[in-house]
Parts: sequence; C-alpha cells; structure tokens
Amino acid sequence: MDIPTPDDIAAAARRIAPSVHRTPVMSSDALLPGRSLELKLENTQKTGSFKVRGAFETLLSGTVPEAGVVAASGGNHGAAVAHAARALGHRAKIFVPEIAGPSKIALIEETGAELEVVGGAYSNALEAAQAWEAETGAGQIHAYDAFGTLAGQGTVMAEWEDQGLEADTVLIAVGGGGLIGGALAWLDGRRKVVAVESEGTATLHTALRDGPGAEIEVSGIAANALGARKIGARGYELARRYGVESVLVSDEAIADAQRRLWRGVRQWVEPAGAAALAALSSGAYRAEPDERIAVLVCGANPAPAPF
Repeated sequence: MDIPTPDDIAAAARRIAPSVHRTPVMSSDALLPGRSLELKLENTQKTGSFKVRGAFETLLSGTVPEAGVVAASGGNHGAAVAHAARALGHRAKIFVPEIAGPSKIALIEETGAELEVVGGAYSNALEAAQAWEAETGAGQIHAYDAFGTLAGQGTVMAEWEDQGLEADTVLIAVGGGGLIGGALAWLDGRRKVVAVESEGTATLHTALRDGPGAEIEVSGIAANALGARKIGARGYELARRYGVESVLVSDEAIADAQRRLWRGVRQWVEPAGAAALAALSSGAYRAEPDERIAVLVCGANPAPAPF
C-alpha cells in the first residue's frame, strides 16, 4: 500500500504553498477551565477546510485527464476539488449526497463546477462518481483514501510544527481517515495522536474493534463531514501502526464545543470542526494535568451558513 513518507509530505508542502493559506495557530485558556490549549485554525483555510491541501497536491503532482476530475464528497472535499480545479484551469464534476446540506452545496455551486446531488449518504455519491469516472475517463480525486490526498493533508501537521507546536498530544477529528492519516505519516510516532469521532460516524473506532472491512450506518450532527461508512485503508493502517487512541463523542458534546469555540475564541465552525475539542470538554479524553494538548479545528462550513 502506498503511504506517503515525511519526505513526500515535505515535497507536497512546497508544491501547494502558493495555492493554500498558511493557517494561523493560537493558544487559549478560554475553552476549558484551568487548561491552555494550542489550536490550529484550519477552518480559516480556503473553502473553509483542510481539504484544499489534498486537492491541490493531487492536481499538481499528476496528470489531469482531458475529461477533468471527479469527486464524491459530503461537501468540504467537493468544494476543495472544485476550487482547486478552477484555479488550475480544469473541469470538475462533483457528486454530493443530499445530507451535504444547502450551505455546502451552495459553496460548491459558487465555484462553477458541475454539481450533482444524489440521494443517500457519501457512499452513494462515491458510487456515482466512480460511474462517471468509468464513463468519461475523468480523474478521481478521492476524499480520504489516496496517496495524494494523504500527502496534502499531512502538510497541516508539517506546517503546525514549523509554527512551533509544543504539544505532547494532538486531537484530530476523523471521517474517512485522510487528515489523521496524513498527520500520522508526517509525525512518524513523535507525538501522541488521539482520533475523535461522533457516535454516529465511528468508522475508525469500529474498524479498530472489528477489522478494516467494518462498515457503519452514518447518522448524527457531523454526518455530512465525518460520514464515511468505512475507514480508508491508509488511515486504518497508520492508526494501527502508531497505536492511535480512539474516542467517541455525542452530538450534544459537539454542539457544546461549537459554542465554546465561538464564545472563547470567536471561531464559528461546523460540527466536525468542533469534534476534537468535544473530546476534551466532554471528558471522552482525559488529559493528564501536565499533558500539553493541541486541538486541530478542521472545518468552518456550518449549516445554516452564517451569511
């Protein structure tokens, strides 16, 4: 299985640097009583999530077919691919499920990409995208389980360390495993990584218990961003390799974390973007008193959209 190395991720970071934001970091004691947290605000990234990193890396590191590219998405990946394709002059066809919601659908429409909304969940959109790929020869940009996707997403952690990350432990929300997989590939065991999922999107948690082929029924507040039915093979392999701790949080805990991020640091994020913080604020992850903790805030496209 082709998994990116730190050298691959460093090369990706150089390649995509002109196309993405170097997103801010901050420390705050306003989110949890008695504890300061390091935050990486990837919610301020272009199109509102880390996903543009993997999209640009895939497009810039390979050959794009004449038919353009195709992607299936719960919303954020589709917006990222559509944005990257437009920026680089390629055609894009995006398939999203109805649960993507109006704000993310509108975000994709704003890019001018061809958009098709399908019934069901992400898995249904992926089937439609694969059929389009077979029919037209368009290049598939997978949301989470492809070499270029992981290499691009890994640049988040490379950038954070370059910005002076001090934490012993990093909490990262998991959908299909592209973000946490890229982070693990970059870190190579140098820091503890905790995987956070909602109870209704527990793909990695279930796979670590039942095996990599395990599938779930997707539901809940974070379903349109974390709603893969099965964990990606690369993300699973890396989680097993590095002994990642997996925790689950309730929808109520995620909604509370959204409020904390707004009230504490004025960051209004979607449920997936608040999931990592929810692990701490709910007690799903109990940090040691002297444990230095960092939280990756990964997405900023809530429904309804703020404007």
